Amino acid sequence: MGFCLFSSFTICSFPGQSQWKRISNNGSRFNWPLHVLSAFRCEATSKASGEADIVRRSANYHPSIWDYDYVQSLRSDYLKGESYKERASKLIGEVRMILENVGDHLEKLEVIDTLQRLGLSYHFEDEIKKTLDNISTDRSGVECKKDNLYATALEFRLLRQQGYDVNQAVFTSFLNEVGNIKASLSQDSKGLLNLYEASYLLVEGETMLENARDLVAKHLKKCLKQKNDPYLSMLSDHALELPLHWRMSRLEARWFIDVYEKKKDKIPIILELAILDYNIVQAMYLEDLRYCSQWWKDLDLGERLSFARDRLMENFLWSVGAIIAPDSGKGRRILTKVNSFITVLDDVYDVYGTLGELELFTDAVERWDINAIQSLPNYMKICFHALHNSINEMAFDILKEQGIDVIPFLKKLWANLFKAYLLEAKWYYSGHTPTLQEYIDNAWISSSVSVILGHSYLVTDHITKEGLQSFEECYTNIICWSSIIVRLTDDLGTSSYEIKRGDVPKSIQCHMHESGASEDKAREHIRKLIGATWKKMNKDRIAKSRFSQMFIEIAMNLARVSHCMYQNGDGHAIEDGETKDKVLSLFVNPVPEPK
Repeated sequence: MGFCLFSSFTICSFPGQSQWKRISNNGSRFNWPLHVLSAFRCEATSKASGEADIVRRSANYHPSIWDYDYVQSLRSDYLKGESYKERASKLIGEVRMILENVGDHLEKLEVIDTLQRLGLSYHFEDEIKKTLDNISTDRSGVECKKDNLYATALEFRLLRQQGYDVNQAVFTSFLNEVGNIKASLSQDSKGLLNLYEASYLLVEGETMLENARDLVAKHLKKCLKQKNDPYLSMLSDHALELPLHWRMSRLEARWFIDVYEKKKDKIPIILELAILDYNIVQAMYLEDLRYCSQWWKDLDLGERLSFARDRLMENFLWSVGAIIAPDSGKGRRILTKVNSFITVLDDVYDVYGTLGELELFTDAVERWDINAIQSLPNYMKICFHALHNSINEMAFDILKEQGIDVIPFLKKLWANLFKAYLLEAKWYYSGHTPTLQEYIDNAWISSSVSVILGHSYLVTDHITKEGLQSFEECYTNIICWSSIIVRLTDDLGTSSYEIKRGDVPKSIQCHMHESGASEDKAREHIRKLIGATWKKMNKDRIAKSRFSQMFIEIAMNLARVSHCMYQNGDGHAIEDGETKDKVLSLFVNPVPEPK
């Protein structure tokens, strides 16, 4: 999530007594112990503790643009009755027949690619797996014909993104002696586009396609100017902005529906199913959103902690981007809760808390002892109780369902996060600028991805004691790579604002300080680090893992959401028009059905 620390200073006090009367009159909505509420009332009317005299930083975050009543009013007809479900079921059967009856190897790959981009592949997992298994086993496929760049690149990408290990040598015949694309292929726009997309699924040590990528991009830009094929031009422009492998899949599905509709040789049944399925899944997401909105309203942290970001909608967007499957609503709801706590507590450490308070709070979380909060200021008592109660409740549900006590596991995750936050706070107060490596060694934890993935693991895998131990042992693998990408994309999108406002140096500034590079050069260096980290994650995707494929996909999806949120600035803290449009398309506005 985005870190914002501002240089402007204001005196911040707690809500007045009148507001607390409203709370006490509706106390049944809250589970706070009476001694906490009593102490909080006293704090609101007295300066005896001296807390009201503390000068605190203020980020001046604006309130959420997503009003609670508006969110609760959202409804969709696509989960009502059986007509939509029956129609969808019929279309799924017809598309399955199309997929099974396609005899041509390349055409079948094209259908699979279309289903994946439209967000429909979850309906056809068995058929797709069987097809790709056969291709992976039979190496006499199209890539060995050595005369069809488009088919070779498409097959390579589809296999790699599903976890199959394919040798990059399949592209050798398309490159000249110095490793560039052969001149004879310079007008093969379709082939070049798919080669460009395939190049983002490389792993460490595979430099063949990466070295050719810049030249391929130049050829694609030339093809764009010619605009001989509007459909291909839209795909090329989209890829050059951000490769498909790095894109958030649900937003990609919404975009591709409009693009596929313009394709001359589209399959109408697939398009009809894509529109209907998108609207049905949107309705399912909407139910999760209303649940989360009610939970956040009842918890009341957004209103009580006015210094922090009230970003329930953005936190839900992260959850949908990470856990896509329509029937995984429980996971999305849990992640939204986790994301919401992270956002608020990030602001406690980055914006509001004094260094002494942060040290006390970190110690309390590490002990996970409700009695440890007596020395905390009241706003921190509220934070600790909310976090403690919610995480214990999640752990209790898991204990009932699976018989595993996960409190030690979760306590360690949260304590590690806050210790990383605390180190950054100490850097800020001491004026320390870390080296880039020193920064990354801490920042991959402070990105909060390990906490998010820890909770994801508990809701997507069958939990065992050995599995929990494996999670901690695998901290340096896909969990770390996803965390680094989230951290560095966040820095690219937000650091300019944060440094102007007085934040701890981010990766860009650390590299500038260490190397003497300009900001532009430093940003380019960070982009290269992101690309290099994606290679590491790609390798973990095709390697044997103790994690489920769903968990691995969630880890990769979090990296994709970070590209979405920070591509053009801070889409998490600053609710701009671009973020608003994404929310509307994902959760509010159904796709118009063809007439």
